[in-house]
Amino acid sequence: MENTALTSLPHRTITTEEPYKICFVCLGNICRSPTAEGVFQHLVEDRGLEAYFEIDSAGTSSYHVGEPANKHSQRVANQNGITLHSNSRQLKGFDLEYYDLLLAMDTDNYQNMMDLARRNGLDIEEKSARLRDLDPDPTHGDVPDPYAGGMDGFQLVFDIVQRSCENLLDQLEPMVK
Repeated sequence: MENTALTSLPHRTITTEEPYKICFVCLGNICRSPTAEGVFQHLVEDRGLEAYFEIDSAGTSSYHVGEPANKHSQRVANQNGITLHSNSRQLKGFDLEYYDLLLAMDTDNYQNMMDLARRNGLDIEEKSARLRDLDPDPTHGDVPDPYAGGMDGFQLVFDIVQRSCENLLDQLEPMVK
């Protein structure tokens, strides 16, 4: 999947008046995307940039709306010094217009975002990508569903997300003024 969002992230100055808005997207918004939201928020705070970013996550389904992050995702995040604060919500057409960057955890959810955009008459291709496209060590295009791998699966997801989010912030930080 060729994606211009990574080679040409919206190059604009990021200020406190106009923060960069990012939404991480998976299916149920209880494992992968809340982990990405929490990791990216933590990295932003570590660099003292929290006033320059608005960070959120959503799911393409409504399966878990209102639920906190999965307990295994929370446990792995906590073991790595990160707290997951979000509650699941479903991605809406409004989100596709509002966010500067939409990062899907896998190809299926990327396609779900594109389908939602088409139904809403929107073209979001230039501001949408898969998070794994930012992974400096990609072995597969998708952040895997952690359930198949037990606790090791949740740690694997955390490691992928952390590498990818660090790379993303490294690319965005020079735009902060």
